[in-house]
Amino acid sequence: MVVDLSAHAQRVRTSPLAEIAAKRAGLCTLSAAGWRIDMARHYLDAESETALIEFGRAIDLESTAEALFGSAIVNPSEGRPALHWALRAPSPLSGEAETVRRSILPALQFARDVRSGKQTTANGKHFTSIVHIGIGGSDFGPRLIADAFEDSAPAGIDLRFCANVDPLDLDRALAGLNPEETLVIGVSKSFGTEETLYNLARARKWLERTLGNDTARHLALVTAAPEKAKAWLGGRDAHVFDMPLSVGGRFSLWSAASLACMIYLTADIFERVLAGAEEMDRHARETPLNSNVPMRLALLDYWNTSVLGDRMRVILAYANRLRLLPTYLQQLEMESNGKSVGPDGAQVPVATAPALWGGEGSVGQHSYHQWLHQGSQSVPCEFILAPDTGRDSEGLAALTAHALAQAEVLANGRNLAEVMKEEPGLEDSVARQKVHAGGRASTFMMHTAFGPEAFGALVAMYEHRTYFVGKLWGLNPFDQWGVERGKTMAARLKPVLTGDASATDPVTASLIAALR
Repeated sequence: MVVDLSAHAQRVRTSPLAEIAAKRAGLCTLSAAGWRIDMARHYLDAESETALIEFGRAIDLESTAEALFGSAIVNPSEGRPALHWALRAPSPLSGEAETVRRSILPALQFARDVRSGKQTTANGKHFTSIVHIGIGGSDFGPRLIADAFEDSAPAGIDLRFCANVDPLDLDRALAGLNPEETLVIGVSKSFGTEETLYNLARARKWLERTLGNDTARHLALVTAAPEKAKAWLGGRDAHVFDMPLSVGGRFSLWSAASLACMIYLTADIFERVLAGAEEMDRHARETPLNSNVPMRLALLDYWNTSVLGDRMRVILAYANRLRLLPTYLQQLEMESNGKSVGPDGAQVPVATAPALWGGEGSVGQHSYHQWLHQGSQSVPCEFILAPDTGRDSEGLAALTAHALAQAEVLANGRNLAEVMKEEPGLEDSVARQKVHAGGRASTFMMHTAFGPEAFGALVAMYEHRTYFVGKLWGLNPFDQWGVERGKTMAARLKPVLTGDASATDPVTASLIAALR
């Protein structure tokens, strides 16, 4: 049965958001793994919300969860299951899922050995620096974890990241480091990613100039193609760790791809992140649709994007630890669902993944929040309030007040009468400039004891949400043909830059001519 949502959308759009939210206050809250999610400030009333949930049942979202956790083929273009969840499973599984679960164990042990001094440099000393080289899913996740909890990292190791093929990126990462005390970690699932192999080759030469034949002892490679890695090493042995084929790059932060974080933060902290993610896994797998946080948020994404027509969503992270989360989520959501054709080759009849952007609160209040409040476009916002309890109470109170205030003003606005009452004597032209239209929808997420477990649960929630809404749209969230095409074209154009071939596109040809 197809549930028609359009009539509900037309009805709620005629009602002021402030009135809708007032009726829904305290009645639209869900919770999972310590997170509290309030969806009162959306263009949904009781009738439309019921219809939306029925739509989810008609699509059979609950069986979609069963397929994921049952190791079914949910990635049809590659004929694979998606087993990233197995990396955080606390007890043995079966079949391929168990192989994936165990793939992380050597990396965790290696991390403990590096920290304890059992695993040393070529000259028998402790490693004092790590350079993590990867791009996309092999960079965003580890960088996010390391930045979130860098204050918990024991002293003794300097962690650097390099992703860009621009030579300056690696130059910055290596600046001031001693090759004799540096571990270079390269992460590439295919071991064919151009940017990563370029930077790895340069880093290897940097090591070789000092270490010679001992260079391999300072290299750790994470890949699903160990034979390619061995060939790249010229047959020499190095530290090689598995990245399972059934774990997509943008879902791989739970794997050995985060080896640098396991060493830098310690394996114990990383295991706490895994534990929090596993708690969200259990919620996503076992909780009925009506109370299932990632399923309900996926339905909300479908409602806002495909029914109401919103083309963007903004992430506002009121937690310094989560300042890189919007960047991470851009890849997770926009690479997964930035598509308009389903696995059957048919065009999806509705708008799919919105543009996702955002930043850190309250920093963004002095930048793009002006546009959010008084710009000509209304964009749903997602507030994530996760104060670092135990820190300065005045700052925490200000952080909380700002998050609450921004959400309230976005929703309720400020009309001309209120401006004149609060600021009597203003010229009419000035007063009108201070009017806020309001009507801007938002979700409010809160956690009162944020730490590694809460972090893991939050990221896992976004993963499941991305998967579920992809299924609502009829997409495969686990492939990325658009990314692959760009790589192919770049490979074709490199010979043009050296004069060994000609560009077929006239604009490209003119641009290359201007570079010479």
